[in-house]
Order: sequence, then C-alpha cells, then structure tokens
Amino acid sequence: TPAPAPEPTQAPTPAPAPAPAAQAPAQPAPAQPSAPAHKPVPAATAGAEGAYVTPLVRKLAAENNVDLAAVKGTGVGGRIRKQDVLAAAEAAKAAAAQPAPAAAAPKSPKLETSPLRGQTVKMSRIRKVIAEKMVEALQKQAQLSTVVEVDVTRVMKLRARAKESFAAREGVKLSPMPFFVKAAAEALKAHPAINARINDDGTVTYHDVENVGIAVDSEKGLMVPVIKGAGDLSIAGIAKKTAELAGKVRQGGLSPDDMSGGTFTISNTGSRGALFDTIIVNYPQVAELGIGATVRRPMVIDHPELGETIAIRDMVYLTLSYDHQLVDGADAARYLGDVKARLEAGEFEGELGL
Repeated sequence: TPAPAPEPTQAPTPAPAPAPAAQAPAQPAPAQPSAPAHKPVPAATAGAEGAYVTPLVRKLAAENNVDLAAVKGTGVGGRIRKQDVLAAAEAAKAAAAQPAPAAAAPKSPKLETSPLRGQTVKMSRIRKVIAEKMVEALQKQAQLSTVVEVDVTRVMKLRARAKESFAAREGVKLSPMPFFVKAAAEALKAHPAINARINDDGTVTYHDVENVGIAVDSEKGLMVPVIKGAGDLSIAGIAKKTAELAGKVRQGGLSPDDMSGGTFTISNTGSRGALFDTIIVNYPQVAELGIGATVRRPMVIDHPELGETIAIRDMVYLTLSYDHQLVDGADAARYLGDVKARLEAGEFEGELGL
C-alpha cells in the first residue's frame, strides 16, 4: 500500500547544520492530487560566483550582450537583479561611444638659437650679388607664374627598379632630378620662347642649345651651376653632370665657366618640403621651372579595366615663372603640358637599360 503523506514540518530552527530534509520540498501524496494550478516558474539558477540569476535576468543579459560573470549583483545575498543587467548594458554602450585615445603628438624638434640673433652685420659679397640680381629681374621683367600638377608614379617606380644597377654601372646615384631635367630640356626644343632672352636693342634671341642651370642652396648662398647641352644628354649624362657640379658646390670649387652660359634654370624648391613656389626668374633668362615636393596622395585615375577609381599616386607641382613681355600664359601652359606628358608617360626604360 502507498505510504502515507509525511506530516507538515515547521521551519527549522537555527542550528550549526540544518537537517537536509528541511531543504527539500515535500512531495504530494499520489492518492491526493491537488487541483490544476498555473505553470510553475523555473527555479533561479546560479550565476557568477554562486549568485542566483533568474531566467528573466539571464534572458535580459543575453539580449543585451551582457556577461553575467562581470556583473556585481546588488540584490539580497549578491543576487543579480534586472536593474544590474540594464546598468551594465548602458555602461558598455557608453564605453563604446568614447573616442579612441589620440595618438601621442610627435615631439617638437629642438631649435638652436642662431648666433646672428640680435646682430647687425654686413652682407657678404655673394649675398649682395644675389640681392642685386633679384631686384634687377623684378624691375626689368613682367613676371608671373603658372602651375601644373603631375603624376610621377611611373617615374618613381622606374627609378626604384633601376637605381641599384644604375649606380653600379654609372658610378653615381639615380635621383629623381635627372628625369625632370631631361623632360624640361627636351620640351625647350619645341618651345623656343621659353629658352630665349630679350636683348637691349629690342631683339629676341632664341637659343639653339639648352644650357640648364640648377639652383643649389649652399652655405654661401644660392648657386646656379650650369649643365651645358642638357637637351642632348641622356639620363646618365645628366646624373653624372649634376653629381659633379653638386660636389663642386659643397667643396667651394665652382669655376666661372661652371656658372656661366645658362639659358634656362630649374629650382628644386621641394627639397625642403615646399609644395610649390613662385620663383623669381634668373635674369636675363625669360623662364625658370620650379619642382615641388613629391607627395603620395589619393587621386582619381582612369584605369583601363576598372574605369574611374581612386589610387595612391606620387604627385608633384611644377611651377613655371616667366617674363610676360615675351611669354604668354598660353605659351607657358603648352610648355608645361609637354613636360607633364613626358613625365607621366615615364618612358625612360631604354636609357636605364631596363
């Protein structure tokens, strides 16, 4: 026969160790089923560090991507409550919205105070000559400048491929400068007004040779040694002559012949990071080309397969300053357009042995 139902028990009195039977719920007698009741709520489950977590709280945590192991309960006995989960979710959102910490600012370079500060000194002989020439140029010419932007990515890649073998073969480094000199000198042959001079008697001389001066910064001041016949030199020939003249500038060994006979000048204003400059023409020449810093930046290009797309390119500004008495803006634009086309085509492989 079925065993009789156990007698109801009272709550256990405090004791060092509660009786196990007091913690288990009483089982109903099979012979006396109770009336139908509501569906029982699942018992709370243990959460982080043994804290009790109700199904509602656990569901809420899952919906808000809250890790219960990281939540400190504020309920009785450390129980995690609904409010605890919502607070943790809000804290996570606030943390995600915080901007990333800014990168540490680069340290400012330490500048040394020049000993010339606060001094009055005489101008050097070379500085006086430069000053006189600059003022003369602006007084005798109607100068202005035109600027174009050139994509020199192919030239830079070509140089990277050839520089090691070029240095081994020619004995000099291959810098970007010979490419600019080559393109500029070639274009002078097709644009005689850029490679000319206005004479005192009102006539114009169109030169039959391209003697290109290279403006060089030195301790004594601006020097302009001349590459004679640059229009007929190869990339290697220009590189060797440039290295030779630069060495003379550093050693103070330039001769009067090295500095004379120029018909056109190129100034590398980008060597110190300048994007472009409005150059004063080296009078009595009628034009001077400035080369800005080569900068890598995103550009819209027309790709043969992708169509218009954005790519990182090596870009440089070329500035032509000229005497408007002889050279019009259209003349300057046409000359710069030809220099630009030559550089962007980048077809120098034959001269570099590639």
